[in-house]
Amino acid sequence: MKPFDRVVSKVVPLRADNVDTDQIIPAKYLTTVSKKGLGKGCFHALRYQEDGTDDPSCPLNQPVYQGASILISGSNFGSGSSREHAVWALTDYGFRAVIASSFADIFYNNSLKNGLLPVKLAPGQVEELMQLAQSKPESKIQIDLEKQTVVSPEGREYGFSIDSFRKSCLLQGLDDLGYLLQMIPVVEKYEERVAAGI
Repeated sequence: MKPFDRVVSKVVPLRADNVDTDQIIPAKYLTTVSKKGLGKGCFHALRYQEDGTDDPSCPLNQPVYQGASILISGSNFGSGSSREHAVWALTDYGFRAVIASSFADIFYNNSLKNGLLPVKLAPGQVEELMQLAQSKPESKIQIDLEKQTVVSPEGREYGFSIDSFRKSCLLQGLDDLGYLLQMIPVVEKYEERVAAGI
């Protein structure tokens, strides 16, 4: 997992509440257990027209937002099924963080375990950043995980909360297995002490 420290990027605005995991990655893409390649199906119904061509009205297809690694959306982002593929699709597409006023619990936890930072802000703050992304799409904001802040181009700071353990794992680029593996030397020392009767 790639360590997350600070991201400075343009922001893709997805003005919608209750964006569910089927919208993020349709069920037809769930036949894989690989995290690679799911970006092509990310927001499939929004990005493509019936004939398979890009829908120019979709922000993800608009040239000004290309290369953005931050997505901003409405409330209850990631609702629906518990498919981990939704997070994999977002990260494979290139997103490092999603800003919303609320997240579905399972999606939120899946994100933290897979290197995608879910940033919860107050609805008014989300709206301010949404309007900025729409009116000045070339603008970049900064998300600083260590400081737990989102900083607008004008220098306005928005603080966010995150579990300290998950924050530490993201900063180090560790998923749950990676965290356990780094504890092997501690476990081995303990086993040596037990075996020696200490």
